[in-house]
Amino acid sequence: MSPTSAPPAKPRTTAVVLAGGTGQRVGLSIPKQLLKIAGKAVIEHTLSVFERSDSIDEVIVLMAPGYVSDVEKIVAKAGLAKVSRIIEGGSTRNETTERAIAALGEGLAEGEDRNVLFHDAVRPLLSQHVIKDCVDALERYQAVDVAIPSADTIIVTRTHGEDGEFITDVPDRSRLRRGQTPQAFKLSTIRRAYEIAAGDPNFQATDDCSVVLRYLPDVPIHVVAGDEFNMKVTQPVDVFIADKLFQLASSAAPQQSSDDSYRELLAGRTLVVFGGSYGIGADIARLAESFGATVYALGRSTTGTHVENPEHVDDALSRAYGETGRIDYVINTAGVLRIGKLAETDNTTIQEALNVNYLAPVQIARASYKYLAETKGQLLLYTSSSYTRGRAEYSLYSSTKAAMVNLTQALSDEWAGDGIRVNCVNPERTATPMRTKAFGQEPEGSLLSSEAVARTSLDVLLSELTGHVIDVRQQDPTRGASEASDFEQALAAVLDRQEDV
Repeated sequence: MSPTSAPPAKPRTTAVVLAGGTGQRVGLSIPKQLLKIAGKAVIEHTLSVFERSDSIDEVIVLMAPGYVSDVEKIVAKAGLAKVSRIIEGGSTRNETTERAIAALGEGLAEGEDRNVLFHDAVRPLLSQHVIKDCVDALERYQAVDVAIPSADTIIVTRTHGEDGEFITDVPDRSRLRRGQTPQAFKLSTIRRAYEIAAGDPNFQATDDCSVVLRYLPDVPIHVVAGDEFNMKVTQPVDVFIADKLFQLASSAAPQQSSDDSYRELLAGRTLVVFGGSYGIGADIARLAESFGATVYALGRSTTGTHVENPEHVDDALSRAYGETGRIDYVINTAGVLRIGKLAETDNTTIQEALNVNYLAPVQIARASYKYLAETKGQLLLYTSSSYTRGRAEYSLYSSTKAAMVNLTQALSDEWAGDGIRVNCVNPERTATPMRTKAFGQEPEGSLLSSEAVARTSLDVLLSELTGHVIDVRQQDPTRGASEASDFEQALAAVLDRQEDV
């Protein structure tokens, strides 16, 4: 290639989401991909993963017969722009793939090829790094599978009549892998494999790599490392596990490129911050104001605003709206931390914890709705790292903070049609007056700064995220977050939450 020649264009990459299965094994009357997990249909979670991927140009859905319109409604409501076609699948996995291959070949120029990733719709926890690894591998290989090592010993059995099953072999576990999806191919390769397979009267396969392996034996199939999160929702227990994994999963808010970006996005906006007297709330107010927003920082000690009093909340919102004509963001950082054994806790303390930590956010959410619906704004709540598992002597605090996560997820779904976003920030142990009052002075450098939480909070407010729990954590200086897999980050977060308060 001469110095002035342009590099060859990268082939277009299409994700084919295979959604032809039914809900029989999970005891449903509808296809399992339409089952709701964490407030959304399983297939919406899956399609959203590809929508966010920089490696994917287009998405095609092959849906179970009779349910195409259901997916069309989901795609339209969620604004999934990469979904170009929703096609009725076949009666078998092979027939469904063949329909996808035919659709992919339409409009291709002579000799033109493309990358294609086939993925099970009922694997909604697919990570971005697996998608990227598959697409990157297609630069060198024509076929790619995703797999993880088997933690279980695999046995081979044979049935002997009424005597039942008996072991005939125990393969070496070190060489065994559990196959996942996506499976990735050059379109020309998978199309050729199915063309040859069509001439075999006994052709039957449960996945696409096995078709290449059997009918194009000279084509090497590269294996990309998958991850444990990439589970398939097939059995009733999978529904429960996937729902809990979504509840524990956290997101990262995209950061703005510069202070000018914050100014551009916040100028002319109105923020109402409950719990704005000190700590995280005060830092959010200060930062947002420095970027040109009009901020109402409300607190018990500064403005006499008691969040547990619905009239105070209504008055604060009404005043902000009356003076600025809009409310774009409502933030509630107010909270109380009461430590002690429940049996020894008096009614006044219990009532205070429930009023401030639970009923106040509910009242704030209800009162904010009409204002946020007008601006398509966002409600931002706060939880604690103890929300995933209650601890002794923190029963009131942990349980109310768990409620904030559920409230966030429920309202994000309930208000999605109104364009209101609802998110929840989960800071690890943070240096705030509330924490100092409860625990005293702690070792320097062991706590996250409230300024760091405030900056991330602004990033969340300015993002398109909704229904997410956003962890704010101190980074290990020897290893950036981007170097860890999604599973490693999530596992580390869950383990740390067991120690944090």
